[in-house]
Amino acid sequence: MRNDTDDYRYLFLNDIPLMDVRAPIEFEKGAFPTSINKPILDNEQRQLIGTRYKEQGQDSAIELGWQLATEEIQRQRVSSWKEFTDAQPEGYLYCFRGGLRSRLTQKMLKEAGIQYPLIKGGYKALRRFLIDELENNIQALDFVLLSGKTGSGKTRVLKQVTKHVDLEGLAKHRGSSFGHTLEKQPAQINFENELSIQFMKKRNSGIQRLMLEDEGRLIGRVALPDSLQLKMKQASPMVKLDTTLEERIEIGIEDYVLDLLPKHKALHGEELAIQSYGETLLHNLTRIRKRLGNERYGELHDQFSQAIRTLQNQNSTKDFEAPIARLLTDYYDPMYEYQFSKREGKVLFQGDKQSVIDWTNHNL
Repeated sequence: MRNDTDDYRYLFLNDIPLMDVRAPIEFEKGAFPTSINKPILDNEQRQLIGTRYKEQGQDSAIELGWQLATEEIQRQRVSSWKEFTDAQPEGYLYCFRGGLRSRLTQKMLKEAGIQYPLIKGGYKALRRFLIDELENNIQALDFVLLSGKTGSGKTRVLKQVTKHVDLEGLAKHRGSSFGHTLEKQPAQINFENELSIQFMKKRNSGIQRLMLEDEGRLIGRVALPDSLQLKMKQASPMVKLDTTLEERIEIGIEDYVLDLLPKHKALHGEELAIQSYGETLLHNLTRIRKRLGNERYGELHDQFSQAIRTLQNQNSTKDFEAPIARLLTDYYDPMYEYQFSKREGKVLFQGDKQSVIDWTNHNL
């Protein structure tokens, strides 16, 4: 029998599997990268028992819980938990505070012949630990920002840098108004949890200086922690990536057309993929209509509509070149220059893709 634990650092540094026995609605609001939801109560049962607890106390709530837990439900729960414990013998289970639901789960497992440890303090303690670690590591680590205009291939460079954390990768978003990757973005809590774990792992391995992509406050709908955003803006030096407009257009077509089409095919099938892609693209254009102005928006809408038709009829991306170029030079570049001017850190190095990779890997 392994002991219950409150060694939260060990759990996260070693990617220990975690069985979350909270209700699905709780899990959806926030969990951890290695956790799997195996609830002891469904959402309706949780609400009923919670109401009974508030009105009549713990003993009455426990009594109701056992009334709701029919033999068939208990059998289903134990079977689901056993599937997890057999596959993850090194794991732990937790509920919200490491109390009643965790103990009941342990009890039911024990009656089935399975000894499985829990996490003391549960989800609440784990979350508190990660919040504190995130703030500590933001202050302790040094950051170098990879800066460059939209479409310059910053993420591609970042992935060839040894000491980095990919904020857009964690957020499952490429950052711009057109950056939705069709993957569901994580809940804000989950993004913060994973960011905290990444920083913790880097620092634990002896890394003191990390490269991050220069980001604004939001990556899609996920927000950077205020303290990280402030440090990036006021105290972090930069490396500036230079990429020609021709290269940026090519990258734009690869990232926002060619990479996305297979995902639309997977979701909607071969026949509807381009239609679905086109609707998404034009919707994203509509989101920046006010900042583009009606005249420029209308012209870009027409150009992208033509590009979508050419893609459909000729299987060619050639008509995307002109509207992407205009979007970059007329919309994104002025925005980048303004935001760059607000950064207070000095530029340590400036160059093309390979020189930035070489400099960064040598100097970080």
